[in-house]
Amino acid sequence: MSGAGRIERRFAALKAEGRGALVTFVTAGDPDHETSRALLAGLPGAGADIVELGMPFSDPMADGPAIQKASLRALAAGASLARTLELARAFRDSDSDTPLVLMGYFNPIYSYGAEGFVRDAAAAGVDGMIVVDLPPEEDDELRPAAEAAGLSFVRLATPTSDAGRLPTILRSASGFIYYVSILGITGTRSAGEDTVRDAVARLRAGTDLPLVVGFGIKTPEQAGAISRIADGAVIGSAIVDRITAGLDAKGRPDASMVADVLGFVSELADGVRGRG
Repeated sequence: MSGAGRIERRFAALKAEGRGALVTFVTAGDPDHETSRALLAGLPGAGADIVELGMPFSDPMADGPAIQKASLRALAAGASLARTLELARAFRDSDSDTPLVLMGYFNPIYSYGAEGFVRDAAAAGVDGMIVVDLPPEEDDELRPAAEAAGLSFVRLATPTSDAGRLPTILRSASGFIYYVSILGITGTRSAGEDTVRDAVARLRAGTDLPLVVGFGIKTPEQAGAISRIADGAVIGSAIVDRITAGLDAKGRPDASMVADVLGFVSELADGVRGRG
């Protein structure tokens, strides 16, 4: 199944259930390769409907302190784009259904080689990508090749995406739209429900793609509320904070860290499923 097909099938199944998606984010290789692999493998069973896997980068300019530190931890532990694709392949070997979307910045992809990256990502079972700093006007080096390989090219929309800009963003998107609900970096404040509701209505007028909302969602209650407004809620920094809390003074994971993080994801899933 192509990546685009897996994403489309997941959202169709969730719509039939009458609920939104729990979309979880973790950074590849954080805090080390094997722990990251164990976390990834456990996310679907904990209730994640879609998994975003961050591509570690030394200058993640849209991310707040939690995810910045996660990238630096991963890089210090030997993470690379090639090892990120190894994690993606291992995830797909054990899970044929859960969509996996790579998220990050263009610099590592450019260094890897865009055509080779698309080829290897598709072969690893990746379903799509979110490239934060690659606007529609500058994506010819990556988006056409990704779409030809069956990978969705997910676009970000923000509170400043006005009526003049939004059609350009939506026209070149596939898979789903990720609405960044606040101005600024990840993991800081949260947008109010009324504000999100208005933004989702504005986006729905321009696209039939599913809409997920992220930035600032930290609790099961918030995840549940947002997933009932949009087609999904994205939680990243709050999960990364749990990873950080499970590290000792030398940055090594304690014995219960993976279980603790997956337990938190289960709480988020309960919120999205109305069981909280």
